[in-house]
Parts: sequence; C-alpha cells; structure tokens
Amino acid sequence: MKLYFAPHTCSLSPHIVLRELGIPFELVKVDNQSKRTSSGEDFLTINPKGYVAALATDDGEILTEGPAIVQYLADLKPESGLAPANGTWARVRLQETLNFITSELHAGMAPLFNPALPVEVKTIFIEKLLRRLGQIETTLAGNSYLQGERFSVADAYLFTVLSWTRFFKIDLQQWPSIAAYMDRIAARASVQAALAAEEV
Repeated sequence: MKLYFAPHTCSLSPHIVLRELGIPFELVKVDNQSKRTSSGEDFLTINPKGYVAALATDDGEILTEGPAIVQYLADLKPESGLAPANGTWARVRLQETLNFITSELHAGMAPLFNPALPVEVKTIFIEKLLRRLGQIETTLAGNSYLQGERFSVADAYLFTVLSWTRFFKIDLQQWPSIAAYMDRIAARASVQAALAAEEV
C-alpha cells in the first residue's frame, strides 16, 4: 500500500490513520508545484485531480479524497473502532462529521492560502471560519473527541485541518475545548510518528 502525501496538507489525516491501524505502507512524497513524486513519477498519472492524498492499494486500486480513504482504511480493521460499523446510525453520524470538516472547514480554509485573495474577501472567509470553530468548540465542550470518548478517523481529519490555522494567525487558545483537544491529539503516538515522517 502506498500513501501519496505532501507536508502541511490533508494527506496527514490518512497518514495518521494508517499508523493508528498499524498497517504497513510506503510513504511517497509529492511536490505540489511540479506534480512529481520523490521518485520522479508524474503524479497526474496516479491522480489526475492533481492533489493529495491518494492511496494505492495492494490490489491496484487508487483511492482519492481523504474522507473516503480514512473510512476505507478503518474498515480494513473494524476491531480498531476508528469508524463505527456500516449501516449504523453511529456511522452516519461519522459521515456527517467528515462532511462538515470537508465542506465547512477544509474548503473554507483553502482559499486563504491564495496570496492574491483580497483582504476584504479573506475577512469574509475568516469570519465564517470563526463561526464554524465556535460550533466545534460546543461539540468538544462535553466530549474528548468528535464522536464522544473514542478517537475516530474524524479526529485525525479535524486535527489536520485545524493545524492550518497557524498559517492565518488564528489562535486556537480562544476556544479552550479546541485547544485542549489539539494537545490531546498531538500527544498520540500515531500523530507524532506521522509528523516526524513528514518532517513537519
């Protein structure tokens, strides 16, 4: 199994999940500018969308889109509890949470990386993002993790996306439950190993 990644991107999420599960894999770095892998491959032949993450399975499939990848991985080892069983309400709630992270946080932050974005437009995006972070704070105020008291693939994703707030000078300390959550996730062995492997 191969995980195509780039530092400081959403590919950190499946990277963390792979390490949580203890599944053997090869980490392949992608240059986001040249679209070349560390071995010189054209990444566009692997994922024509042109962005990480991409997972190459041992049976030759290429899977893209982080929320799909992390659920696929969790289902390889259902005993891990990283995702509830398919067909349950708990799984639907997990998918609801992953979709919220994707559409409201990940997609909401992506334009902020564009240096050409006018300040007034950036302000609009940040104001919306701050409201969404308030919702996350409310969820975490009564829970250790997004789904309750057990770490899930959604936590790997949220940790990854929230780590980008430092690039926009958003101080997560203003949300005590989020700040404590980020410290809790950062202390996990899988997270520390993934960050070290990506040299972040």
